Amino acid sequence: MTEPPWHFRPDSPDPGKAPSTAAEPALPATDPLVPGGLPRRDPLVIEWPEPSRPASYGLLVRAVVTGALAAALLPGRPGLNLPLVATAVIVTLFPVARRNRTSLVFAVLALALSALPLLVDAGWIVALAIALAMPLGSYALTGGRSWIELAGGGLAVIPAVSRAVPWAGRGAITLARSGRRPTGPVVGSLLLAGALLVVFGGLFATADAAFGRAVTGLIPDVGAWSLIARILVFGGSTVAVLTGAFLATARPRFRRPPAASDVGRTPWAIPIVALDLLFLGFVAVQADVLLATDRDRLLRSTGLTYAEYARQGFWQLLVVTGLVLLVVAVAVRYAPVKSRADRATVRTLLGLLCALTLVVVAVALRRLFLYEEAYGWTRLRLWVHAFALWMGLVVLLVAIAGIRLRATWLPRAVAASGAVGLLALGLLNPDGFIAAHNVDRFRDTGRVDLSYLAGLSADAVPALDRLPEPQRSCVLHHLAESLPEGDSWTRFNLSRDRARDLLSRRPAFRSPDC
Repeated sequence: MTEPPWHFRPDSPDPGKAPSTAAEPALPATDPLVPGGLPRRDPLVIEWPEPSRPASYGLLVRAVVTGALAAALLPGRPGLNLPLVATAVIVTLFPVARRNRTSLVFAVLALALSALPLLVDAGWIVALAIALAMPLGSYALTGGRSWIELAGGGLAVIPAVSRAVPWAGRGAITLARSGRRPTGPVVGSLLLAGALLVVFGGLFATADAAFGRAVTGLIPDVGAWSLIARILVFGGSTVAVLTGAFLATARPRFRRPPAASDVGRTPWAIPIVALDLLFLGFVAVQADVLLATDRDRLLRSTGLTYAEYARQGFWQLLVVTGLVLLVVAVAVRYAPVKSRADRATVRTLLGLLCALTLVVVAVALRRLFLYEEAYGWTRLRLWVHAFALWMGLVVLLVAIAGIRLRATWLPRAVAASGAVGLLALGLLNPDGFIAAHNVDRFRDTGRVDLSYLAGLSADAVPALDRLPEPQRSCVLHHLAESLPEGDSWTRFNLSRDRARDLLSRRPAFRSPDC
């Protein structure tokens, strides 16, 4: 009977050594990790080797310590606690992780994204940074150069949990049965260290007020709900560290699609030429949009308002840009490359398509800019603006890769550019940027949405301080209420600290004119 296509094969016994050329041993017909003996079907992987040995004593201890640190620091407002925990995770995984250039770059990018909560207070930026840092860290552990290795590596942390937990459990059971570790003396030593820290730390805390405030920041809230949250954070963080160690020890191998043969120059070129002609026609019609200096005349010619004109085509143009990237990916897969004329045809037609797509991106950004000039900036408009710029960069990278019709660096460059772009957006201080532009617009036009500005984060306080009264107090009064007291040093945030300092020097009071 033939082997099912999802069946896994064991990897080399030592991941650090080159794979053996000897015949691989036959794998049992069922996967022992699956109840009932049913074969495991992981849609993203074709081979997921089992580690040669269970989780080590040192790894288990480091994972538990990291989980305890996360439980003590993470619940509550994000700040310094997030980069501290991220650093602890990297230190824990460093002994077992890959250490090539790609892994180091993406680990640094993940750590940099996790450090954004130290600088900015905007919750939406913090959420995006954390959401992107996790797949970047997963890919840093798995590696690879192809698109499927990039996407699969970023998502592999999710299915790896079901394998990492039994692997760690086998390691704990093996260590408990061996009796080779001096667990008794170690536990006693830890208890003694804890007692000494409590006694001497308490004396130092009562002797110096500054040291006492620092120590207070380390003492977690032990209320019922807080305790439940910390237990969940401890369990989730410990499992996440063990899963990362499992990914580094037993890296999955992802299914590659079979190589496609080219379809010939003429059948391949017909749809691409048709698409190029369509894009040329659109760009010719849209020349007025890019070159117009009188926006009122432009809008009168369309019979639309600012909002209608911007919304009517912006999202469609973004979808067009995304579809072009898909078309280029498929076209490159079936492109004729046997002769020099074939390769020249591919480069010319796809290069023209990418160039015209960049013009489409410029048209979309111009539409959005007209909208922003008329109605001001918001978080959504700024985010979409940044996303459109990144899509234009991706199209440019694809065009550069098309020069040689082969670029193993492209998937990593696209992922890294997305991470760098989000970092740049965070360092721009988006809420401060939005507030500053709306304040300038208010000075020029006298129009402003105070309720929207009052909903921004502490990042916007310095810019909103430039508003005249009573608008200043109307907006900052609401923001001051969200900053009632200082954060502990573990939750320190630069933006919140600056906002508190400014509001303490220039308080904002509730105005009867609000």
